[in-house]
Amino acid sequence: MRRVAVVGLGAISAYYLAAVEAEPEWRLSAVCDVRPEKLRGFAPEVPGFQDHRELFERVELDAVVVTAPNDVHAEVCRDAVRHGIAVCVEKPLAVALADARELVDLSRRLGVPLLTSFHRRYNDNVLRLRSEVAARGGVTAMRVRYLERIEEHIGGDTWYLDPARCGGGCVADNGPNAFDLVRLFLGDVELAHAVVKQERGTDRQAVVELESTSGFPAVVELDWSHPGETKDVEVLLADGTRLHADMLAGHPGFKNSLWHEYRGVLDAFASTTCTDPGGLAALELVHSVYREAR
Repeated sequence: MRRVAVVGLGAISAYYLAAVEAEPEWRLSAVCDVRPEKLRGFAPEVPGFQDHRELFERVELDAVVVTAPNDVHAEVCRDAVRHGIAVCVEKPLAVALADARELVDLSRRLGVPLLTSFHRRYNDNVLRLRSEVAARGGVTAMRVRYLERIEEHIGGDTWYLDPARCGGGCVADNGPNAFDLVRLFLGDVELAHAVVKQERGTDRQAVVELESTSGFPAVVELDWSHPGETKDVEVLLADGTRLHADMLAGHPGFKNSLWHEYRGVLDAFASTTCTDPGGLAALELVHSVYREAR
């Protein structure tokens, strides 16, 4: 049984905690949050800490899930890796690109698994689309849409709206998931062009054009001001066929698609034995977009 702690008990932590509870191979061994009220309500055998460093010193762990605000990802992950604790961290891997590169290097040197969580990889409709693509031939172009009104999704986690803590706006927050989906179908990609629209100093909308190493194009549409929610993938095959995956289909109710996706994340984490390169690749694209937009 793997002993796991969850650091950061904000809006996303509920999905990880439910996944841990549902999987018999995992045991929740501790939780951590700087807000003492968030530590209440757990079983007596699950201690709560306000400092992740104290947690790592006092509790024997096999793994940690980091769902703290983006601006502390690097610090928490670095401390966990130095303790030999396998890490699953919510995207983005870090805010600063230099920190992300340092983390990847540290993880590889110490041989400690490091996985950036891209939950849409495990969406059932995306998985069906991947299977259909594999059966019918490769993708020659694609589009990913990630559209929402961010204020409806963050609960009490207002740090999302602080560019310094989030790392930016829609590009920093939703961009990594969307870019990872492109890489899932097309492999490595580079930025071709980007248009970013800001509102009061935060990017709220972006259209990002990417190109794979084979020359296939992809368009990513991001929006933090969209009425309602649209999250989908459309691919074009070599024979001209267009295929579509609606990531919300079959999961009625607000954010209900996330429950099965985070179980997929936890399953992937259980089998992770090395450093997943996706976190750094996605963050490099985020920073490329911001450089293009300056």
